[in-house]
Amino acid sequence: MSHFFAYLSKMRFVTRWGLMRNTYVENLLEHSLQVALVAHALGVIRNTHFGGSADPERAAVLALFHDAGEVITGDIVSPIKHFNPKVRQAHAEIEEIARQRLHSMLPDALRDAYQPLLFPQDDESESWELVHAADKLCAYLKCLEELRAGNEDFAKAAQALEKSVRALPQPEVAYFLEHFADSFSKTLDELN
Repeated sequence: MSHFFAYLSKMRFVTRWGLMRNTYVENLLEHSLQVALVAHALGVIRNTHFGGSADPERAAVLALFHDAGEVITGDIVSPIKHFNPKVRQAHAEIEEIARQRLHSMLPDALRDAYQPLLFPQDDESESWELVHAADKLCAYLKCLEELRAGNEDFAKAAQALEKSVRALPQPEVAYFLEHFADSFSKTLDELN
C-alpha cells in the first residue's frame, strides 16, 4: 500500500501566504497548477518568439511537483525561509528530507519515474529555470489579484515581486508581463 498520491492530495490543505490577510485563500494545489500553466506558457513563448528549444510539457509536469514536499513541511513563509543563511540552509535540508520521504512512499517499480519530478536534475536545468521563473511570476500575479480586490496588504509584496520578476533575465518573462500580467488586475466584466 502506497500513500504517495494520498499525501499529494493533501496539497489542497496547505495554505499559502500564511502571514498575509487574503481576500481569497490560495492553496498549494491551486498554486502548483498555476505554476504549471505559466511554466508551460514561458516555454512556448521562448520557443515561438526567442528561438528556444524548451520542452514546455516537461516544465509543466515539473511545476506540478515543485512544492510537493510541502505536504509534509507545510508552507514556510518567505520572511522565515530567507531570514538568514543558516535558516535558508536548514530549510533546504528540511525540504530535501520531505521529498525523500515522499519518494520512499512509492512502490519500488515507480521510484525511478518520479525521481526527476521530486529532485532537480542537472540535465533538466532549462525546464527547472522555467518553473522557478513561473513560481515568481505567480506570486506577483497573486499580488495583482489581491490588489484588484482592494487588499492593500499586498501592496509592498507586489512592489518587491514586480521588481524581482522584471529583473529576471529570461525574455519570455518580460513578454509574459507585457502581454498577460495586466489581465490579472481586471474584473471579469473587464476581461469580457
